[in-house]
Amino acid sequence: MLHAAGVIEYTPRSMFSKADAYERFMGRWSRCLAPAFVAFSDVRDGDAVLDVGSGTGELAFAVRDVTSTARITGVDPAPDYVAYASQNGPDPRVRFELGDAQELPFGDATFERTLSMLVLNFVPDAARAVREMMRVTKPGGVVAAAVWDYAEGMQMLRVFWDEAVAFDPAATPRDERHMPLCTRGELASSWARQGVEDVSESGLDVALHFASFDDYWAPFLLGQGPAGAYVAALSPERQAALAQRLRTRLLGEGVDRPIDMRARAWAVKGTVPSTHATAGVPSIAATTTA
Repeated sequence: MLHAAGVIEYTPRSMFSKADAYERFMGRWSRCLAPAFVAFSDVRDGDAVLDVGSGTGELAFAVRDVTSTARITGVDPAPDYVAYASQNGPDPRVRFELGDAQELPFGDATFERTLSMLVLNFVPDAARAVREMMRVTKPGGVVAAAVWDYAEGMQMLRVFWDEAVAFDPAATPRDERHMPLCTRGELASSWARQGVEDVSESGLDVALHFASFDDYWAPFLLGQGPAGAYVAALSPERQAALAQRLRTRLLGEGVDRPIDMRARAWAVKGTVPSTHATAGVPSIAATTTA
């Protein structure tokens, strides 16, 4: 669906539904990002941690792996993701359940840390989701989120969309550079508007290694995410033409070989004030670091 401004409305339930496909497309890179995001979020032993939009479980498992007593709950709207995560790493400290970020199925002040990784930019009402994250977090607790820097830093997708738009100008509205919250400062501003205190934002960088061009290209054919949905809608002939453009971009005229890229995510964190009321809360100056 398109907004009036011509920018696509991303609907995660239609583009993020197959766990195995997501693992091949983005889950392996989420797994690389998760430890850095956990460290940024100051997760501690003994915390009750909520993972909002837990997907296939990478963030929840990263929290589990660096703590010995933290208890982690993951919530996601996709049944296949919840089932995959529940079966992939059974642990008494970790559980997954169905739920919507805009209406979290938990009581007030339940968690010490509420985290969300690579999700908020896909939530139809992200501000409402942030308020829900605050509501379920104890006063003084931490709410944190991370989103890929689609405009510049997430090279895997930046290369894809640059070539897709050059190949098909009609793809321009689908380019993920137009997504909300994905550029420097946007997450911090969102946190400040909702009344989160002690807000800070930082860039988190990870390396992406593809064994071959097919290792890069084949996951796009699985229909996950905006890029996968775009590729899935192309005819086989147009898929092949786009693949050739990308191959030339990444390999030139040379033989197939491994491909190394980089990916940056913007991460934000802050503390929940003693009151969760958001109406009339004055703007809070947010600190942004590279």
